[in-house]
Amino acid sequence: MKRSRVCNLLNIEYPIIQGGMLWISTAELAGAVSNAGGLGVLSPFAGMEKNGDPFKNLKFQIIKIRDLTEKPFAVNIPLYLKQSGILVDVLLKEGIRIVITSGGDPSHFTDLLHQAGMKVLHVVSSVGQAKKAESSKVDALIVAGVEAAAYVGFDEIPLFSLVPQVADVVSVPIIAAGGIVDARGIVAAFALGAEGVQIGTRFVAVEENIAHINYKQAIIDAKDTGSVITCRKLLPTRSLRTEFTRQLLELEASGASTEEIRDFLGYSRARKGQIEGDLENGEVYSGSSAGLIREILPTATVIQRLVDGFQEIVKKMA
Repeated sequence: MKRSRVCNLLNIEYPIIQGGMLWISTAELAGAVSNAGGLGVLSPFAGMEKNGDPFKNLKFQIIKIRDLTEKPFAVNIPLYLKQSGILVDVLLKEGIRIVITSGGDPSHFTDLLHQAGMKVLHVVSSVGQAKKAESSKVDALIVAGVEAAAYVGFDEIPLFSLVPQVADVVSVPIIAAGGIVDARGIVAAFALGAEGVQIGTRFVAVEENIAHINYKQAIIDAKDTGSVITCRKLLPTRSLRTEFTRQLLELEASGASTEEIRDFLGYSRARKGQIEGDLENGEVYSGSSAGLIREILPTATVIQRLVDGFQEIVKKMA
């Protein structure tokens, strides 16, 4: 796998970025990804108790990952969080070098982060968002298609349509995200104009992830129709088909108001499903390609298979 602008920008061996999964992107997972040559990504909420302090938790995760790896890692900051500004302050104080922002206006913090010497990657789900992010001087774009786990754009644009359209109008490096779990997906993403990939669901079903075994097994058991988009009135979200999503879809189909849907969702449904393993009452995010994941592996094995598989496919194509 050749070095791309993404590798040079982030000083990583392979252009493979681990998705910043809110409750489960811990130092153990991120450190394993970074040590294997990719870019590990921490979440401020990863492994945190239900009513814990995300600021203290983020500091703890940063200290921990620095004990686990000397290689580059990033921190994911969803801008829609009301605590995003204070979390950014933690990054500044801790001297973080790479940050991934999502779910908001990248212009809010990009200049400040650049002044502190950070590289800023921003997640987009449309051409318009990509143009705006580039005008905000972000260093690279993570272009997420509707195939991605968790929050997807309201326009629900598939990755194969979105990446080349973004590539035609921006000059910064593009990292493709959404439904990529194996080497075939990486080769396809590169053919469309990406110079790196972000992978989430495949890094749930690895040994170093703290996700509950029920969640991991549900991914392994999933078929091609195993995921579904809910919450189209609020924030479209892709999750595994479970009892929870069945009830949520029924509620939406009945014409429930946004307030009724919010009441049903409550708080920490994702934590309940992903960490506690309650698939009836908790939400478990998954990309649409979960049906390609068939076993729980060490993180290093996953990355090596991606790299080796990429080389084999390119050689066959040549």
